[in-house]
Amino acid sequence: MSWSWEYLPSEEHVTGGAPASFLSAVEQKAAELVRAAEALYLDGITYEGSGEPMQCLDVAGGLITYYIVPRLELVVVCQLTPPLT
Repeated sequence: MSWSWEYLPSEEHVTGGAPASFLSAVEQKAAELVRAAEALYLDGITYEGSGEPMQCLDVAGGLITYYIVPRLELVVVCQLTPPLT
């Protein structure tokens, strides 16, 4: 298995109506989070802890809400708050 990220419950549900430039920044940040999680949890599949709580992160003037699931080697982006225009 290898680390990845995804939108939950679906890309359409989470990204609906967000500007393309913001979504591009979100995808770049999600890729960074995957690299960081991969370094932190070297063998995520065998991880036995509870993982990290849901967190918010500033991205391009907006926010993303995400959490890390080490045993699935997955970063889940579950909510976006685009910047005000």
